[in-house]
Parts: sequence; C-alpha cells; structure tokens
Amino acid sequence: MKLNTKRTVLIGFAFLAICGFWQMYDSLVPMILTETFNIPETYSGAIMAADNVLALFLLPLFGGISDRCKSSMGKRRPFILFGTLLSVILMMGLPMLDNSYYAAPSKYKAILFIVNLGLILVAMGTYRSPAVALMPDVTPKPLRSKANAIINLMGAVGGVIYLILTSVLYSKSRTEGLLHIDYLPIFIIVAGIMVLSVVIIMLFVNEPKLLKEQALYEEKHPEENLSVKTEDEKYVMPKEVKRSLGFLLVSIAFWFIGYNAVSTWFTTYATSQWDMAVGQATMCLTVATAGAIISYIPVGNIASKIGRRKTIKFGVMLLASAFAAAFLYTVAFDKFSPVLYLLFAIVGVAWASINVNSLPMVVEMCSGSDVGKFTGLYYTFSMSAQIITPVIAGWLLENVSYRSLFPYAAIFVFLAYITMCNVHHGDNKIQAKKGLEAFDTEA
Repeated sequence: MKLNTKRTVLIGFAFLAICGFWQMYDSLVPMILTETFNIPETYSGAIMAADNVLALFLLPLFGGISDRCKSSMGKRRPFILFGTLLSVILMMGLPMLDNSYYAAPSKYKAILFIVNLGLILVAMGTYRSPAVALMPDVTPKPLRSKANAIINLMGAVGGVIYLILTSVLYSKSRTEGLLHIDYLPIFIIVAGIMVLSVVIIMLFVNEPKLLKEQALYEEKHPEENLSVKTEDEKYVMPKEVKRSLGFLLVSIAFWFIGYNAVSTWFTTYATSQWDMAVGQATMCLTVATAGAIISYIPVGNIASKIGRRKTIKFGVMLLASAFAAAFLYTVAFDKFSPVLYLLFAIVGVAWASINVNSLPMVVEMCSGSDVGKFTGLYYTFSMSAQIITPVIAGWLLENVSYRSLFPYAAIFVFLAYITMCNVHHGDNKIQAKKGLEAFDTEA
C-alpha cells in the first residue's frame, strides 16, 4: 500500500492557507487590540477566545453538513471555495480599520473592528472542518499518519511564510521608534496566498473521483472499521472504543490549553519579559515552526513503526519539558539569548509529534461517512480548550505575573500525558519499510 504524495500535497494547500491566516491572526490581532484600541489584556484575551467559541458550534456543524453535501464539486470543495473567498474579503478590513482608528479614534470604528472580527471568524468556521476532512476522506486509514504529516508540513509552510515575511517587514530596524505600525502589507500577502491555494484545490484535486476510489477501498477492507455494523446498516461504536475516544478528546483539550496560551501571548510576553522586538519574537516562532517542518515526515514514519499513541506521549512530555525550561530561563535572564532558538526548535519537534497523530487517531474510530463529523468533534474539544485559555492566561499575565505563562502551559500539557495513558484504540500500526523502500511513494 502506497501513499499518493503528490495528491496529498495538493490537498494540503487548503491547510497551508488556513495556518497562514491563523498564524497572522494570533500574532497581530492581540497587539492591535492592546496597542491601537488600548483594550486590557484580560478583555483582549476574551476577544481572542471568540474564534474558539464560534468554532465550538461552527466546526462540528459544517463538518456534519459537508458529510451530507451532494454537490458536483464534491463534499468539501464547495465549502473551501466560498469560505476562503468570503474570509479574504472580510480580513482586508482589519488593517484598514486599525490604521483609521489610529489616525482618528472613534468608538464606532472600534465597534466596527470587533464586528468585522466576528464576521471573519464565522467565514473561517464554515470551511475549516471540510478542508481538514478532505485528507482522511480520500486516504486509507493505515496511511493517515503519514498523510497527516504531509498536511501538517503544508500548514507549517504556510506559517513559516508568514513568519519570515513578518520578520523582514517588521524587523526592529523598521519598527523602532514608530508610534503605529501599518499591517496592511502583510494582510494583502496572506490574502493572496489564500486565493492561490483555493485555486490549486479547485483545479488539481478531483474530489468526486477520489471519493469513489476510497469507497471501493473501504468495501475491500471492512476489518479497518472499529465501529460495528448493525442490522439496520448503521455503524455503532463499541463501549471500549468510546472510552478511548473520550480520553483522547480530553487529552486534546489539555495540550491545546497549554500550547494555545503560549501561541496567543508569546509575542506580548517576549517583548515584555525579554525586551525583544516583534521581529525577534516572531523569529522564535519561526524556529519552532521550522523544527516542526523538519520533524513532520520522520514523526509520521516513527508513528508507523512504534504507534501513534507512543509518539504522542513522547511529544507531550517533550512539550511540557520545553515550557518548564522557558520558565526557568525567564527566572534566570531578562534578555534575549540564542539559546531560545534551540528551546523553540524543541517545541516544534514536540508539537509535530502530537499533531501528526492526534487527528488520525480520532477519525480512525469512525466510519468513512462520518469523517467530517468526527473532524468537527476533534475541533470541538480543541476549540473548547482554547475558549478558556486566552482569557485565563491573559488574566494571569495582568493580575499575577507575566512569569506565570509557561508554568501554566507546562502543567496542562503534562495532564495530557496522564489522560493519554488511558487511550487504547485508534493506534493503527504499520511496519515501517526499510532501506530504499522507505522512499517508495507514488508521485
């Protein structure tokens, strides 16, 4: 059995665009809220959590709706097309309102900015689950970790493109002394990447044809379905599988509570505690993403050999240790040091180990007709976690200490390790190929 690498890369352009957008959103919107609109960190955190509140409802809803879509374009592509175009149109209003408010402050402009944020989040929520579900839709279950490694690699590339551009456009030499920074150029570039990605999906991914091929494969391999088929032709999940799924979803919530706290507040944290410029802070995130990029394919291969569960547990412990080390660094030093690059490279490796295998473990437990629904379920727990963590972390930064960020993150990531010890399904192992056979994939 071989993974169609070229096809998986093409499908991954949807995730590349999504990750590019969210990297920009998480990095810049908190700074715009606090620096331009002078909103306190706690309230800014609440606004940042709004995307997760909406996603809690929108992602399962549109994941399930896309499962039942009968469009000639396929189940997922209509959502990807219209959701992307609407998001691109709306997102351009953010830097324009930011610049306008700075030039002439007005409460109406502030309200319009918040409303525009909400509309963008709705638009993004309509197509994220369908975009992510497209890969498992057309990929056999045993190959989904390897395929998800490529998908995550594409997403990481989207994040790196944004981070590199930001580190160049908004370096310390370019921004030092400025009372206000114009973010319109980077928004235009990210919008262009999103449009190009959706064009590639529409032109080169023949979803209806691929769905038919996958349906034929599933008919020939019913043993891969963990659900039991009842007399009325419905699939029912056994109790022991439900138990594993429950612990897996709780684990997902825990590690997202820890990781998202850092990803949301890191730029603000670094400028405050380590006296770093925005460009320097984003370079740390670039190194973390680069570490993930380098790790995605090896992690997928390792999971094929030792199992998804063990690989995730390794990543969780490594991530908790990295966050603990970041706290110790803050206690000892108050300035930037190149050692932070090494630390964030480790964060990237750890996050790759988790991300490559978590979604495949969830969708491994469902039947082929419910991939969108279970993808939405995955996002329900990850987004539920992210609803509370920007608010709690923002409150801790404002009322306790900025130094509380990394201990908070490390504790919750470690809790994920404990719950993962109770997950015993969805770990579909494949014996790794050896030698030159490891490179044997279809073009």
